[in-house]
Amino acid sequence: MVKIYAALQNSLACITQHGDDWLADLQLRDSEPQCIAVDPAHLERIYCGTNNHGLWYSIDAGANWKHVETGITHRQIMSVAVSPLEQVHGYGVVYAGTEPSAIFRSEDGGVNWHELTTLLQLPSAPTWSFPPRPYTSHIRWITPDPVQAGRVFAAAEAGALVRSLDGGQTWEDKKADGPFDTHTLIMHRLVPNRLYSAAGDGFMHPGNGFVQSDDGGDTWFRPDRGLQHHYLWSVAVDPADPDTIIISAAHGPQEAHNPMRAESAIYRRTGHNDWQQISAGLPATHGLLASVLATNEAEAGVFYAANNKGIFRSANAGLSWNELPIQWPANMSPGERIHALVIVPVYSADALDSR
Repeated sequence: MVKIYAALQNSLACITQHGDDWLADLQLRDSEPQCIAVDPAHLERIYCGTNNHGLWYSIDAGANWKHVETGITHRQIMSVAVSPLEQVHGYGVVYAGTEPSAIFRSEDGGVNWHELTTLLQLPSAPTWSFPPRPYTSHIRWITPDPVQAGRVFAAAEAGALVRSLDGGQTWEDKKADGPFDTHTLIMHRLVPNRLYSAAGDGFMHPGNGFVQSDDGGDTWFRPDRGLQHHYLWSVAVDPADPDTIIISAAHGPQEAHNPMRAESAIYRRTGHNDWQQISAGLPATHGLLASVLATNEAEAGVFYAANNKGIFRSANAGLSWNELPIQWPANMSPGERIHALVIVPVYSADALDSR
Protein backbone atom coordinates (compact mmCIF):
# COMPACT_ATOMS: atom_id res chain seq x y z
CA MET A 1 0.00 0.00 0.00
CA VAL A 2 1.03 3.58 -0.59
CA LYS A 3 -0.04 7.09 0.28
CA ILE A 4 0.11 9.81 -2.36
CA TYR A 5 0.77 13.51 -1.82
CA ALA A 6 -0.09 15.74 -4.77
CA ALA A 7 0.39 19.51 -4.89
CA LEU A 8 -2.69 20.80 -6.68
CA GLN A 9 -3.27 24.34 -7.85
CA ASN A 10 -4.72 25.55 -4.53
CA SER A 11 -4.43 22.68 -2.05
CA LEU A 12 -2.43 19.63 -1.07
CA ALA A 13 -4.16 16.31 -1.76
CA CYS A 14 -3.38 13.52 0.71
CA ILE A 15 -4.58 10.39 -1.08
CA THR A 16 -4.93 7.16 0.90
CA GLN A 17 -5.41 3.67 -0.47
CA HIS A 18 -8.20 1.55 1.05
CA GLY A 19 -8.13 -1.75 -0.82
CA ASP A 20 -9.19 -0.89 -4.36
CA ASP A 21 -10.41 2.58 -3.37
CA TRP A 22 -8.41 5.80 -3.22
CA LEU A 23 -9.70 8.64 -1.05
CA ALA A 24 -8.43 12.21 -1.38
CA ASP A 25 -8.35 14.61 1.56
CA LEU A 26 -7.48 18.23 0.75
CA GLN A 27 -5.17 20.08 3.14
CA LEU A 28 -3.51 23.52 3.14
CA ARG A 29 -6.37 24.99 1.13
CA ASP A 30 -5.71 28.24 -0.75
CA SER A 31 -1.97 27.94 -0.11
CA GLU A 32 -0.85 27.26 -3.72
CA PRO A 33 1.46 24.28 -2.96
CA GLN A 34 4.57 24.04 -5.13
CA CYS A 35 6.73 21.24 -3.73
CA ILE A 36 6.63 18.27 -1.34
CA ALA A 37 9.23 16.17 0.49
CA VAL A 38 9.10 13.29 2.95
CA ASP A 39 11.71 12.34 5.54
CA PRO A 40 12.71 8.80 4.48
CA ALA A 41 13.50 7.91 8.10
CA HIS A 42 10.16 9.22 9.40
CA LEU A 43 7.53 8.74 6.70
CA GLU A 44 4.88 10.68 8.62
CA ARG A 45 7.04 13.84 8.55
CA ILE A 46 6.01 15.76 5.44
CA TYR A 47 7.17 19.14 4.13
CA CYS A 48 5.19 21.32 1.72
CA GLY A 49 6.41 24.55 0.16
CA THR A 50 3.88 27.06 -1.13
CA ASN A 51 3.68 30.12 -3.34
CA ASN A 52 3.64 33.20 -1.07
CA HIS A 53 2.47 31.23 1.99
CA GLY A 54 5.83 29.91 3.15
CA LEU A 55 6.85 26.40 4.21
CA TRP A 56 4.68 23.99 6.20
CA TYR A 57 5.42 20.66 7.86
CA SER A 58 3.38 17.81 9.30
CA ILE A 59 4.49 15.15 11.77
CA ASP A 60 1.36 12.99 11.33
CA ALA A 61 1.25 12.23 7.60
CA GLY A 62 -0.66 15.37 6.69
CA ALA A 63 -3.44 15.28 9.26
CA ASN A 64 -2.20 18.51 10.85
CA TRP A 65 0.22 21.20 9.66
CA LYS A 66 2.52 23.77 11.25
CA HIS A 67 3.89 26.86 9.53
CA VAL A 68 7.65 27.50 9.63
CA GLU A 69 8.13 30.75 11.51
CA THR A 70 11.89 30.92 12.07
CA GLY A 71 14.75 31.48 9.65
CA ILE A 72 13.25 31.42 6.14
CA THR A 73 13.06 35.01 4.95
CA HIS A 74 11.15 34.43 1.67
CA ARG A 75 7.56 33.27 1.29
CA GLN A 76 7.83 31.64 -2.12
CA ILE A 77 9.11 28.11 -1.50
CA MET A 78 9.87 26.49 -4.83
CA SER A 79 11.74 23.33 -3.76
CA VAL A 80 12.21 21.19 -0.66
CA ALA A 81 14.21 18.02 -0.08
CA VAL A 82 15.33 15.81 2.80
CA SER A 83 18.80 14.29 2.83
CA PRO A 84 18.53 10.52 3.43
CA LEU A 85 22.04 10.34 4.90
CA GLU A 86 22.44 13.56 6.91
CA GLN A 87 20.84 12.88 10.29
CA VAL A 88 21.04 15.38 13.18
CA HIS A 89 19.34 14.48 16.48
CA GLY A 90 17.27 11.87 14.67
CA TYR A 91 15.99 14.24 11.98
CA GLY A 92 16.92 14.21 8.34
CA VAL A 93 18.52 17.49 7.25
CA VAL A 94 16.03 19.50 5.17
CA TYR A 95 16.83 21.93 2.36
CA ALA A 96 14.39 24.53 1.02
CA GLY A 97 14.84 26.65 -2.11
CA THR A 98 13.06 29.94 -2.63
CA GLU A 99 12.27 32.80 -4.97
CA PRO A 100 14.28 34.99 -5.04
CA SER A 101 17.04 32.39 -5.25
CA ALA A 102 18.27 31.21 -1.86
CA ILE A 103 18.65 27.89 -0.05
CA PHE A 104 17.89 27.34 3.62
CA ARG A 105 18.85 24.37 5.82
CA SER A 106 17.18 22.87 8.89
CA GLU A 107 18.66 20.32 11.28
CA ASP A 108 15.75 20.01 13.74
CA GLY A 109 12.92 18.64 11.66
CA GLY A 110 12.01 21.90 9.95
CA VAL A 111 11.44 24.11 12.99
CA ASN A 112 14.49 26.38 12.69
CA TRP A 113 16.38 27.32 9.53
CA HIS A 114 19.47 29.20 8.39
CA GLU A 115 20.42 30.44 4.95
CA LEU A 116 23.32 28.90 3.04
CA THR A 117 24.66 32.29 2.04
CA THR A 118 27.67 31.20 -0.03
CA LEU A 119 25.28 30.07 -2.80
CA LEU A 120 24.80 33.65 -3.96
CA GLN A 121 28.56 34.25 -4.05
CA LEU A 122 28.90 32.00 -7.09
CA PRO A 123 30.09 33.87 -10.19
CA SER A 124 27.04 32.81 -12.20
CA ALA A 125 24.50 33.91 -9.57
CA PRO A 126 23.96 37.46 -10.93
CA THR A 127 23.04 35.98 -14.31
CA TRP A 128 20.25 33.68 -13.09
CA SER A 129 16.91 34.78 -14.52
CA PHE A 130 13.47 33.17 -14.82
CA PRO A 131 12.13 34.03 -18.30
CA PRO A 132 8.51 34.84 -17.30
CA ARG A 133 9.88 37.10 -14.53
CA PRO A 134 13.36 38.03 -15.79
CA TYR A 135 14.01 40.34 -12.83
CA THR A 136 14.21 37.33 -10.49
CA SER A 137 15.06 33.63 -10.33
CA HIS A 138 14.40 30.72 -8.01
CA ILE A 139 15.80 27.40 -6.86
CA ARG A 140 13.60 25.06 -8.85
CA TRP A 141 15.01 21.76 -7.55
CA ILE A 142 17.26 20.37 -4.79
CA THR A 143 18.69 16.85 -4.86
CA PRO A 144 20.60 15.52 -1.84
CA ASP A 145 22.80 12.58 -2.80
CA PRO A 146 21.27 9.22 -1.69
CA VAL A 147 24.70 7.61 -1.24
CA GLN A 148 27.28 10.29 -0.42
CA ALA A 149 26.49 12.33 2.70
CA GLY A 150 26.77 16.08 2.29
CA ARG A 151 26.72 16.11 -1.51
CA VAL A 152 23.82 18.27 -2.68
CA PHE A 153 22.79 19.53 -6.12
CA ALA A 154 20.61 22.58 -6.72
CA ALA A 155 19.04 23.90 -9.92
CA ALA A 156 18.56 27.63 -10.37
CA GLU A 157 15.80 28.48 -12.85
CA ALA A 158 17.15 29.50 -15.10
CA GLY A 159 20.89 29.57 -15.37
CA ALA A 160 22.79 26.88 -13.49
CA LEU A 161 23.00 23.49 -11.87
CA VAL A 162 25.38 23.80 -8.93
CA ARG A 163 26.91 21.36 -6.46
CA SER A 164 27.95 21.30 -2.81
CA LEU A 165 30.13 18.64 -1.19
CA ASP A 166 29.68 19.82 2.40
CA GLY A 167 25.96 20.12 3.03
CA GLY A 168 25.62 23.53 1.44
CA GLN A 169 28.35 25.32 3.34
CA THR A 170 30.23 25.95 0.09
CA TRP A 171 29.18 25.55 -3.55
CA GLU A 172 30.75 24.76 -6.91
CA ASP A 173 29.46 26.70 -9.90
CA LYS A 174 27.89 25.24 -13.03
CA LYS A 175 29.86 23.19 -15.52
CA ALA A 176 30.24 24.48 -19.08
CA ASP A 177 28.49 21.42 -20.55
CA GLY A 178 25.91 21.05 -17.76
CA PRO A 179 22.18 21.74 -17.99
CA PHE A 180 21.09 25.38 -18.03
CA ASP A 181 17.40 25.06 -17.09
CA THR A 182 16.90 21.91 -14.98
CA HIS A 183 13.29 21.31 -13.96
CA THR A 184 13.77 17.94 -12.25
CA LEU A 185 17.01 16.28 -11.14
CA ILE A 186 17.20 12.80 -9.66
CA MET A 187 19.83 10.29 -8.61
CA HIS A 188 19.72 6.52 -8.14
CA ARG A 189 21.16 4.56 -5.24
CA LEU A 190 22.35 1.72 -7.53
CA VAL A 191 24.55 4.05 -9.63
CA PRO A 192 25.98 6.49 -7.07
CA ASN A 193 27.41 9.07 -9.50
CA ARG A 194 24.64 9.19 -12.08
CA LEU A 195 22.37 12.23 -12.43
CA TYR A 196 19.33 12.57 -14.69
CA SER A 197 18.18 16.09 -15.59
CA ALA A 198 14.88 16.92 -17.26
CA ALA A 199 15.61 20.40 -18.57
CA GLY A 200 14.10 23.15 -20.65
CA ASP A 201 17.33 23.53 -22.61
CA GLY A 202 15.86 21.75 -25.63
CA PHE A 203 13.28 24.49 -26.18
CA MET A 204 16.02 26.71 -27.60
CA HIS A 205 18.36 23.96 -28.77
CA PRO A 206 16.47 20.79 -29.82
CA GLY A 207 18.10 17.62 -28.58
CA ASN A 208 19.37 19.17 -25.35
CA GLY A 209 16.43 18.56 -23.01
CA PHE A 210 17.55 15.31 -21.36
CA VAL A 211 20.97 15.71 -19.76
CA GLN A 212 22.85 12.97 -17.92
CA SER A 213 26.06 12.72 -15.93
CA ASP A 214 27.77 9.49 -14.92
CA ASP A 215 30.53 11.11 -12.85
CA GLY A 216 28.69 13.09 -10.19
CA GLY A 217 28.17 16.17 -12.32
CA ASP A 218 31.74 16.70 -13.52
CA THR A 219 30.77 16.11 -17.16
CA TRP A 220 27.45 15.79 -19.00
CA PHE A 221 26.02 14.28 -22.18
CA ARG A 222 22.62 14.45 -23.92
CA PRO A 223 21.14 11.13 -25.15
CA ASP A 224 18.16 12.32 -27.17
CA ARG A 225 17.59 9.79 -29.97
CA GLY A 226 13.87 9.25 -30.50
CA LEU A 227 12.65 12.41 -28.76
CA GLN A 228 10.19 14.49 -30.76
CA HIS A 229 9.47 16.83 -27.83
CA HIS A 230 12.51 18.60 -26.41
CA TYR A 231 11.20 20.73 -23.53
CA LEU A 232 11.44 18.29 -20.60
CA TRP A 233 9.60 18.71 -17.33
CA SER A 234 9.89 15.59 -15.16
CA VAL A 235 11.96 12.42 -14.95
CA ALA A 236 11.66 9.19 -12.95
CA VAL A 237 13.74 6.03 -12.89
CA ASP A 238 12.75 2.48 -11.97
CA PRO A 239 13.93 1.91 -8.35
CA ALA A 240 15.20 -1.55 -9.34
CA ASP A 241 16.73 -0.62 -12.71
CA PRO A 242 18.66 2.62 -13.21
CA ASP A 243 18.54 2.13 -16.98
CA THR A 244 14.73 2.26 -17.26
CA ILE A 245 13.77 5.93 -17.44
CA ILE A 246 10.49 7.81 -17.90
CA ILE A 247 10.27 11.48 -18.89
CA SER A 248 7.50 13.99 -19.61
CA ALA A 249 8.03 16.43 -22.45
CA ALA A 250 6.41 19.08 -24.64
CA HIS A 251 7.40 21.25 -27.59
CA GLY A 252 7.78 24.29 -25.33
CA PRO A 253 6.71 25.90 -22.04
CA GLN A 254 3.32 27.02 -23.37
CA GLU A 255 2.42 23.49 -24.42
CA ALA A 256 3.69 22.15 -21.09
CA HIS A 257 1.95 24.60 -18.74
CA ASN A 258 -0.76 26.65 -20.48
CA PRO A 259 -4.15 24.86 -20.43
CA MET A 260 -5.20 26.70 -23.60
CA ARG A 261 -2.26 25.27 -25.56
CA ALA A 262 -1.56 22.06 -23.64
CA GLU A 263 0.06 19.23 -25.55
CA SER A 264 2.60 16.91 -23.97
CA ALA A 265 3.86 13.34 -24.02
CA ILE A 266 5.56 10.69 -21.92
CA TYR A 267 8.61 8.82 -23.20
CA ARG A 268 10.39 5.70 -22.01
CA ARG A 269 13.95 4.50 -22.52
CA THR A 270 15.74 1.29 -21.52
CA GLY A 271 19.48 0.82 -21.66
CA HIS A 272 21.04 2.53 -24.65
CA ASN A 273 17.92 2.23 -26.81
CA ASP A 274 16.13 5.19 -28.39
CA TRP A 275 13.38 7.00 -26.52
CA GLN A 276 9.92 5.61 -27.27
CA GLN A 277 6.72 7.61 -26.79
CA ILE A 278 4.28 5.76 -24.51
CA SER A 279 0.53 6.03 -24.94
CA ALA A 280 -1.12 2.82 -23.62
CA GLY A 281 -3.56 3.85 -20.89
CA LEU A 282 -2.53 7.52 -20.93
CA PRO A 283 -4.66 10.51 -22.05
CA ALA A 284 -4.33 11.92 -25.56
CA THR A 285 -1.45 14.34 -25.93
CA HIS A 286 -3.69 17.24 -27.03
CA GLY A 287 -4.97 19.06 -23.94
CA LEU A 288 -2.49 17.28 -21.65
CA LEU A 289 -0.29 19.45 -19.43
CA ALA A 290 3.19 18.12 -18.70
CA SER A 291 3.02 15.24 -16.24
CA VAL A 292 4.82 15.10 -12.91
CA LEU A 293 6.44 11.68 -12.50
CA ALA A 294 7.32 9.74 -9.35
CA THR A 295 8.40 6.38 -7.94
CA ASN A 296 9.10 4.97 -4.50
CA GLU A 297 11.73 2.51 -3.32
CA ALA A 298 9.16 -0.04 -2.13
CA GLU A 299 7.71 -0.66 -5.62
CA ALA A 300 10.15 -2.01 -8.18
CA GLY A 301 9.02 -1.44 -11.75
CA VAL A 302 6.20 0.94 -10.75
CA PHE A 303 5.79 4.52 -11.98
CA TYR A 304 3.24 7.24 -11.24
CA ALA A 305 2.25 10.17 -13.46
CA ALA A 306 0.08 13.11 -12.37
CA ASN A 307 -1.42 15.68 -14.72
CA ASN A 308 -4.59 17.65 -15.38
CA LYS A 309 -6.36 14.46 -16.48
CA GLY A 310 -5.73 12.46 -13.29
CA ILE A 311 -3.12 10.34 -11.54
CA PHE A 312 -1.93 7.26 -13.42
CA ARG A 313 0.06 4.19 -12.36
CA SER A 314 2.19 1.78 -14.36
CA ALA A 315 3.01 -1.63 -12.87
CA ASN A 316 5.14 -2.80 -15.81
CA ALA A 317 7.98 -0.28 -15.80
CA GLY A 318 6.12 2.34 -17.79
CA LEU A 319 4.91 0.27 -20.74
CA SER A 320 1.21 0.73 -19.97
CA TRP A 321 -0.79 2.76 -17.48
CA ASN A 322 -4.07 2.80 -15.54
CA GLU A 323 -5.80 5.81 -14.03
CA LEU A 324 -6.22 5.50 -10.27
CA PRO A 325 -9.93 5.59 -9.27
CA ILE A 326 -9.50 8.46 -6.82
CA GLN A 327 -12.57 9.75 -5.03
CA TRP A 328 -12.05 13.52 -5.07
CA PRO A 329 -14.07 15.93 -2.92
CA ALA A 330 -17.29 17.02 -4.61
CA ASN A 331 -16.28 20.70 -4.67
CA MET A 332 -12.93 20.12 -6.33
CA SER A 333 -12.43 21.66 -9.77
CA PRO A 334 -11.56 19.02 -12.40
CA GLY A 335 -8.56 19.34 -14.63
CA GLU A 336 -6.22 21.05 -12.17
CA ARG A 337 -2.53 21.34 -12.86
CA ILE A 338 -0.42 19.26 -10.47
CA HIS A 339 2.86 20.82 -9.36
CA ALA A 340 4.44 18.00 -7.36
CA LEU A 341 3.92 14.33 -6.56
CA VAL A 342 5.35 12.13 -3.80
CA ILE A 343 4.58 8.44 -3.21
CA VAL A 344 5.08 7.05 0.30
CA PRO A 345 4.89 3.34 1.17
CA VAL A 346 2.61 2.48 4.07
CA TYR A 347 3.88 -0.45 6.09
CA SER A 348 1.81 -2.49 8.51
CA ALA A 349 3.95 -1.38 11.45
CA ASP A 350 3.10 2.29 10.93
CA ALA A 351 -0.05 2.04 8.85
CA LEU A 352 -1.47 5.52 8.65
CA ASP A 353 -5.07 4.39 8.65
CA SER A 354 -4.81 2.63 12.00
CA ARG A 355 -4.52 5.80 14.09
